[in-house]
Amino acid sequence: MESKIITSEHFKPSPWSGGTTLELFIHPPGADYQQRNFQFRLSTATVETEKSDFTLLPGISRKLMVLEGSISLSHEDRYSRQLEKFDIDSFEGDWKTSSLGKCTDFNLMTSGQTAGELSAIFLENEQNLRHKIKKSCDWFIIYLFSGKLRIDINNMIANLNKGDLLILNKTGARNFEIKSLENSELVISEINL
Repeated sequence: MESKIITSEHFKPSPWSGGTTLELFIHPPGADYQQRNFQFRLSTATVETEKSDFTLLPGISRKLMVLEGSISLSHEDRYSRQLEKFDIDSFEGDWKTSSLGKCTDFNLMTSGQTAGELSAIFLENEQNLRHKIKKSCDWFIIYLFSGKLRIDINNMIANLNKGDLLILNKTGARNFEIKSLENSELVISEINL
């Protein structure tokens, strides 16, 4: 198993038409969002305008989770959906998509045969959680949206602060324990290549 922590000060905000975005992780190494040559990409974004249109991304599948605020997503000629905190919508990048409302969201983009799932967990101060990583999972990534955590994976201790990312690759089946050091909200991404 390979592991890495990327701390929040390494993420640089960049503007998009509706607000700002932070690229958290892109794979493979050297991949570029603008060239759309990634297998998967994780990012957060703020939606700061009341109405915004999403960039068309043909060949890319998207999962969007609201972290703060609420938005109504509208996929032209398909459906509309209201998203509140920790709600997720899955859609294709070539759909004409717009949003109403302001929020902070978490995005997983995948291409080709790559697939992924998102889930959110809220832990109260001093709460412990045991979690098992699926055998089929190639990448297991924790983004700490708020709070502070201590994670024990096979006696490897990792501390995460707000905005940090813990990346595990080639996980196999693993158990790990999470202990919150204060009220914490985390997003888990499980990705299969």
